[in-house]
Amino acid sequence: MSSSLTSSALPWVPLTAEQVAEALGAADVRWWLSGGAALDRVLGRQIRERTNIDVSVVARDLAALVAALPEGLSAWAPGAGDDDDELIPFAEAPADADLQPVLVRDDAQNVWVLQINAEDGAPRAWVYKRDPRLTLPWERAVIDVNGIPTGAPEVQLVWKALRPRPEDTIDKDAVLPTLAEEAVAFYETALLRIHPHSTWSIHIRSPFAPAKASWNKKKA
Repeated sequence: MSSSLTSSALPWVPLTAEQVAEALGAADVRWWLSGGAALDRVLGRQIRERTNIDVSVVARDLAALVAALPEGLSAWAPGAGDDDDELIPFAEAPADADLQPVLVRDDAQNVWVLQINAEDGAPRAWVYKRDPRLTLPWERAVIDVNGIPTGAPEVQLVWKALRPRPEDTIDKDAVLPTLAEEAVAFYETALLRIHPHSTWSIHIRSPFAPAKASWNKKKA
């Protein structure tokens, strides 16, 4: 029988962005800091305390990125059972399963240190996994910030916009005023087209752009 863990069974001691870059340095696939870690890096300071650190990779490259992890780090994927919290070794997960998010464990310390998210993308563009109508050229979707590939802040805010938590709003309020006009335009257009029911879309709605049914709105 396969060994298993639950995501809540171990504490988090997240790597720093520099440690992530070192750990993934041998990978020959595109990966990038994502989520709050990306926002902090672009801003040049930590907006708030974070319990974990995320990177993203295109789903087809997930196995290659996991294979590049150095010795001492092990990858754990969602199990096939009914327990949403169950994790099994990545190598034992069914090939046709949704193998994300993947949690990376420091085996010596027995702690989680990194989360890997699988996103969508085409050769020339990042594609929003929740709605493929939203795309962005890779050179804009993933930017270099002091030598570390980092998800563009406007993209990270779109991810957070579906059902934002209070802490997500803290991130938005810190980052949005710093964005270039082009980035703000992408973010606002994405909210109106893809997540019009987000509470964040209220300030950009107008009588000429009323909220429409979202593909991602939960059914009552």
